[in-house]
Formats: sequence, C-alpha cells, structure tokens
Amino acid sequence: MAGKERGRLTDAAVARLRPRGREYTVWDSRAPGLGVRVRPTGGKSWVLLRNTSGGTRRISLGPVSARGIEEVRRDCHAREAVGEPERPAPPKDAAPLFRDFVEGPWKEAHFDRYKPSSRRSTGIVLAKRILPAFGSKPLDRIARADVERWFDAYSRDAPGGANRALDTLRQIMNFAIARGHAETNPARGIARNRRARLDRFLSREEIERLHRALDGQTREGGRRQADIIRLLLLTGCRRGEIVGLRWSEVDGDRLALVDSKTGPRTVPLNGRARRILERQPRGGSPFVFPSPRDPGRPRWPELPVWYRVRKEAGIEDVRLHDLRHTHASHAVMNGVPVPVVSRLLGHSNVKMTMRYAHLGDRDIEQAAERVGQEIAELLGL
Repeated sequence: MAGKERGRLTDAAVARLRPRGREYTVWDSRAPGLGVRVRPTGGKSWVLLRNTSGGTRRISLGPVSARGIEEVRRDCHAREAVGEPERPAPPKDAAPLFRDFVEGPWKEAHFDRYKPSSRRSTGIVLAKRILPAFGSKPLDRIARADVERWFDAYSRDAPGGANRALDTLRQIMNFAIARGHAETNPARGIARNRRARLDRFLSREEIERLHRALDGQTREGGRRQADIIRLLLLTGCRRGEIVGLRWSEVDGDRLALVDSKTGPRTVPLNGRARRILERQPRGGSPFVFPSPRDPGRPRWPELPVWYRVRKEAGIEDVRLHDLRHTHASHAVMNGVPVPVVSRLLGHSNVKMTMRYAHLGDRDIEQAAERVGQEIAELLGL
C-alpha cells in the first residue's frame, strides 16, 4: 500500500475526515489492511483488504456509524487468527422504503430547512412525480434503469421539470448513501435535459397577438389565468411569485414579496398591472389567485390557458418563463441600464442579467447603420 494515506485510526480521527471531490481511503497503521473509505457525499464505511487464493480482495465491514474502530480492529484480528479472510461482513438492517426515508430522516435534515417557496415546489414534485414512482421501493433496490425510464417519460412532457425532479432524487439518494442505506446512487450520471435558449422573447407584434388571444378568455377560470399571464409579462416576475401572491404583499404601487427565489424583494407596479390586481375579487382568501377548491391555498401553478392562447397567437415555441425574458429584453431595448433591469428581475448578481446586454448592443448597431446611411446620402456617397 505504498503511497497510500495511512495513520492511526481512532473514532475521533475518523470523525474528523472530510469528503473530497473524489472517494478516498485512509489505512490504519495498527491493523494491516483495515481502512476507512470516505465518499464525496460524506458517507464513511470500514473496508478490509485480505489476500485470497484469487488475489487481493476488498471486504466491506459496514458503515462507520454502526461500528467503532476498536470493534472493527478486534474483528480484523479475529479473522486473521482463525484464517477466515473471506468471512462475510455483519448483516445489515434492511434498507427503509424510499417513502419512509423521505418523510422521516430526509425531511428533517433537508426539506424542513428549505424556504417556504422551495418547500411548496419540492413538495409538489415529490407528491406528483417522485413518490408515485419510487415510494414503495427499498432504497437499495432502486435501479438506474428505473430512474432512466422515469426521467425519459417525464422529459417528454416537461424537460425543465424533469431536470429539477432528477436533482431532488439525486440529493435524496446521496443522503441515503451517507446514512448507509445504499451503496450507489442510481440517479448519478444521468444527463439533464439541455435547457432551451434563454434569448427567446416576444416581439411587439407577438405581444399584440398574445393580448388578443388573452382577451378571448371569457370564462371566469380562463380570465383569472389570463390575468396571471399578463402580470408575468408586465412585472417580469417568476410564475411562483404571481401564482402564490398574497394580498398582504400588494402594497399600492408595488409588490413587497416576502419569499422570492432570492429572498424578500420589492417589485414596482405600472398602471396596467395595478388595474389587473384591483379587479381581482377579494374574498376570504389570503391569496390573490386562490385555489377554486380550497381558498386557503394558492391555485395550482399549472396554467392550461397558456397552451391555448400561445397556439392561437402563433407562438407555440414560447415558454411561460420567456415572458420574464420578454420583460427584461424590452427594458434593455428601451434604454433601461442593465443594473436597473437586474433590480427589476430580482437577480442576486448582475452577471445573470448580462445575457440581455447584447440586445442593447444590437439596437445601437442598427441605429449607427441608419445614421450612417442618412449621412452618406447627404454627402452624395
């Protein structure tokens, strides 16, 4: 084991070992072949190298959390004394069901620490997509092929949503590995769907067509969804910020959002946006757009009207989130400085807004070309 990390392993020394970018093993200087393996996720397990007739074999002795160093060291000496280098490791407890693990240890360690908006969105993904697929399976029986089939099916309808769900599943399984309930992560290495280009935005003509299509929604449910879509375009807000908007966050000519993606922020309201909010009925619900079935909750984030109106407007390649890009793009094209646009969008870093800077450059280039042509005509060139 020349060149390997070695040291006197104690329970305290093992506890101080920290994860790195790649898995590594530290070998004990007192018990030959005994080591502790540290995974990038933070999980630690005892391993033993023994020489057998078929060559050197690595034997797993179980997770560090289950056995202390002295017990493992005595086990190694016993194996050597009785000549049982291939004695199986102590039996492990059966892995919990995915559903029980998510609703218990993972919820306490991760989910309960999320922001309210993150808990809402993650809770929906868990209830609608992840738990129905994997909830009844033991953690160590979820195969990569199962995850691939689930991800491919989800991706056909909502590639972005499938990416976010895959990230959540991957995090849950990493935590399961750290707790000693699984050896490998079946979601690891599955490629996320490529994101659509972020510079798709509506032209003035497309906005007019969309406006006419939204005006055609005359039924109550359709009208309220149409108003949500208009507010997304008029404010540049994220969908969750408008769908989950509370009356307590509507403050005259601004929105005082308590829980946006980047934390509390203020969104100024133009006259049209204020009129849309003013015409919403005020019932007993704390939400501007309550659920039709339960006024104590916001409406479901999906907006079926969007798919109808975008088809009618001839903009079927436009995502709902592109309305936010449209708001930002038209702001830049109308001369609003990028740092101001960054504040309007609630970006945590102005670098995120720089994707729109080229729009201003394009307008400048076109203006320079028009001015150059006019001057050239005056000069007779």
